[in-house]
Amino acid sequence: MSYIAVDVESDGQIIGINSMVCFGAVIVEQGLNRTFYGQTAPIGTHYVPEALAISGFTRKEHERFDYPMEVMEDFAKWIKDNSKGSPILVSDNNGYDASWINYYFHTCLGRNPFGWSSRRIGDMFAGFMNDPYYRWKKHRKTSHTHHPVDDAKGNAEALLYLQSQGYKIKFK
Repeated sequence: MSYIAVDVESDGQIIGINSMVCFGAVIVEQGLNRTFYGQTAPIGTHYVPEALAISGFTRKEHERFDYPMEVMEDFAKWIKDNSKGSPILVSDNNGYDASWINYYFHTCLGRNPFGWSSRRIGDMFAGFMNDPYYRWKKHRKTSHTHHPVDDAKGNAEALLYLQSQGYKIKFK
């Protein structure tokens, strides 16, 4: 099975009312060379300007992005072409990232290639280090820029560090 680190930027916090702006994904493996980047046009008119600003895009730019159905079809194909077995979504905050991805996959395609589960990186570190407050983000090498591919790479780097410390996880 392949682990895929995913990061999402949105224009607000309410899935189905607000919209996903962009997202990034990276296959967790040495080199972190297999990445995906998608930008999705808004699904509605409601947005929070401060939330949108985090992504670095204006509303006018966001409105010119690709239709979500096309982007999610491309992402599903990329997952199929780049993963082995059942892909596992991992993220910094899967309550956020996995929820947006799940909503868009089901809304656009009627299915989610990741299935019903995801993993939160912080929980993996907390369990392995036997410390619920372990500060795992210090193991990112790529700066956290709010560009979702950069952020996904940083999270994947932390997972590779965890593996190097003896965490029994196999990246394929």
